[in-house]
Amino acid sequence: MHQLKRIGVISDTHGDVAAWEKALEIWGPVDLIVHAGDVLYHGPRNPLVQAYHPPELAERINASQVPVLIARGNCDADVDQLVLEWPLQSQMVLVQTPYIRLIATHGQGMDKAEMVELAKRYRVDIFIFGHTHVPALEKVEGIVLLNPGSPALPKGQEGATVALIDENSVYLKALKDGKTLGQIHL
Repeated sequence: MHQLKRIGVISDTHGDVAAWEKALEIWGPVDLIVHAGDVLYHGPRNPLVQAYHPPELAERINASQVPVLIARGNCDADVDQLVLEWPLQSQMVLVQTPYIRLIATHGQGMDKAEMVELAKRYRVDIFIFGHTHVPALEKVEGIVLLNPGSPALPKGQEGATVALIDENSVYLKALKDGKTLGQIHL
């Protein structure tokens, strides 16, 4: 059985090929990629990013040598599944590793209290969400709440971001240079 030791975490790529490629570079070798939704489509409220090319991003994701688990976001549609070989799963993805259990969801319409309660219900260590495009990393009642931000359309002062989980910690990373912007030990 293959053990998951490093998990790349991303959300809100919105069709940006360059953001996906840079995330792969920042993470280095990973055993799993968790995407918290809004994969291909930019959405009617968002501008087109410079590297916007949903079909090419789908090809790059399909070519991943490691599994990609995707929680369906509010901009993800059934038609996206026609080009993605990895399934756009339900609103939640549950991952169990030898050292952690996590949930990933897009998070629209959820406040922090609801996230914590859902995390408690499923007895998870890490609750991953996206949607806001603003990175967040904090521990609430023993549960790590992680929003990796958006590598394509960032709204936080940190700029474009992704996250990385290993056996010991959760890291929030700047996309431009891989600098660790935040870290929580598990």
